Amino acid sequence: MRKSSVIVPAALLGAALVWSGSAAAAEPESAWNDESSWDIPGEYVVDFADDVEPGVIARALSGLGLTGKPTALFDETRIEIVKVPSGLRGVLDKLRGISDVEGIEPHAQVRAFFVPDDPMYEKQWHMTRVGAESAWGLSVGRGVTVAVVDTGIACENFEQFTKASDLLQTRCVDGWSFVSKTAHANDDQGHGTHVAGTIAQSTNNGIGGAGLAFGARLMPVKVLSADGYGTTTAVADGIRWAADHGAQVINLSLGGPRNSRVLQKAVDHARSRGAIIVAAAGNSGGSVGYPGASDGVIGVSATDQNDALAAFSSRGPGVDIGAPGVSVTQQTICDRGKNRCEIFPAWNGTSMASPHVAGAAALLVGLGVNDADAVEAILKDSAKVLDDSESGKHKFGAGLLQAQAAAAEVFQTQLMARLLALLGMALVAFRWARRRGETVALSSPGFWIGATAVGAGIGFFAPFFLSRHELWVDLVSRPLAEWDLVLVGAGFHRFLPLANALVPLALVAVFNSVRGAGPWLAGLCVGTAGYLASVMVLGQMATPFGSVLTSLWCGVNAMICVYLASLLLKKNAS
Repeated sequence: MRKSSVIVPAALLGAALVWSGSAAAAEPESAWNDESSWDIPGEYVVDFADDVEPGVIARALSGLGLTGKPTALFDETRIEIVKVPSGLRGVLDKLRGISDVEGIEPHAQVRAFFVPDDPMYEKQWHMTRVGAESAWGLSVGRGVTVAVVDTGIACENFEQFTKASDLLQTRCVDGWSFVSKTAHANDDQGHGTHVAGTIAQSTNNGIGGAGLAFGARLMPVKVLSADGYGTTTAVADGIRWAADHGAQVINLSLGGPRNSRVLQKAVDHARSRGAIIVAAAGNSGGSVGYPGASDGVIGVSATDQNDALAAFSSRGPGVDIGAPGVSVTQQTICDRGKNRCEIFPAWNGTSMASPHVAGAAALLVGLGVNDADAVEAILKDSAKVLDDSESGKHKFGAGLLQAQAAAAEVFQTQLMARLLALLGMALVAFRWARRRGETVALSSPGFWIGATAVGAGIGFFAPFFLSRHELWVDLVSRPLAEWDLVLVGAGFHRFLPLANALVPLALVAVFNSVRGAGPWLAGLCVGTAGYLASVMVLGQMATPFGSVLTSLWCGVNAMICVYLASLLLKKNAS
């Protein structure tokens, strides 16, 4: 389900309160609804058309007596932050009248949706509640990059910062800080590291807690300062940067009450790049904030140990799904990230609920489902309905996140589709071969082993007995056409480099002269065709070329592979 809107610049780091030991109450609904109270006095976001020359923008602003500051991604977005003195508010109407101006909105703050609390639980009840243990038997998010657009992550050893001890086994990819304008997106607040831990905390290492998608990679994108605040433009830039640098999932545990056009454009851009965007609903106890309520974003409310809506959680239109957000235990930094200071607090907030959904999305992407609409639909369809009344939908959306049910739904559907597609392509290949007057045996072991290995996985049945958190189990459970997803990454896999006619053609060119290779090569061709056919049928994969061209490409390559298989079967029978 898509919603309309934009984020408000951000008080994303209410987490600063944690260090003082005070508990933050939810914002009063009156304050939340007063959007203007979140605005930065005298600052406006002016969005010029993307093809306008910078000089034209500078002259337009100076001609009205205004000064502007380009956003970090100005060269791409042509967005300026303009200061307007109180005595010159009338110039805004003149600015709106300029044909190159696409929109003007107040520059607002956003705040981390986080209700700090002292640690109370050593056991991560929230992982059990969303079915983490069962989900890990099917996926751990290998090959998936999850961007945490937040206060940064304790992901590296740099100057006074150190990588968190319970993230040592978690891979962090290059990030960016829109606060320091450097590649060092280190956490100096704590909120971002705690959020990141729920997504991909190092697991089974004898330290701290577990992460839901502990096989995923973390991308730190710092848009909030040490006091937990940022701006709509910084968040928008962070979303764009993450999508442009390969994030398949973007978590936004932040927000505010203002619906920002600039933020919405950033969300739209990220969605166009194939990113799945998850955001906290807010902690106002009232209406859902932005970007949680934005179009194209999965908005997450917070539930407690009794599966009830947390008192602080925002609710209403914009909530798509609920997830645990009370007493969520993870590791984070203290002392502003200095002196190797670490703690394991149990924090409250929709900021803590959102990364559960982001982690579950990473599990699905790790299974080859990278279409954002498909991921959202699966998460909703598999959710546990807590209240199907209209008010219940506004509290929990589709229901409580069930990661294990979502992963199981994908695994079972994929397995059935792949086996049926494999059988169908095999029958077509045998039929075409027989039309040439050949009698081809259906019982060649080499053929079926090759076909199964490429089209469904030589050990496709392994997850019924073994857990895929082990790399070797994960690999043998997958089609060879999908190994690139695990070994290289989901961003590479969306080009289907191992699932096209060129691969079997190359293998045939090299090995066709080898005695007895015919059945094996024919099987590899049929397996590739079957995998491509399943991609078309399932509709879970998004490529850079669009659904129509992808289906056409898959269909043509599948037919080439089947035809090649029929020739090999004929040769084998002669």
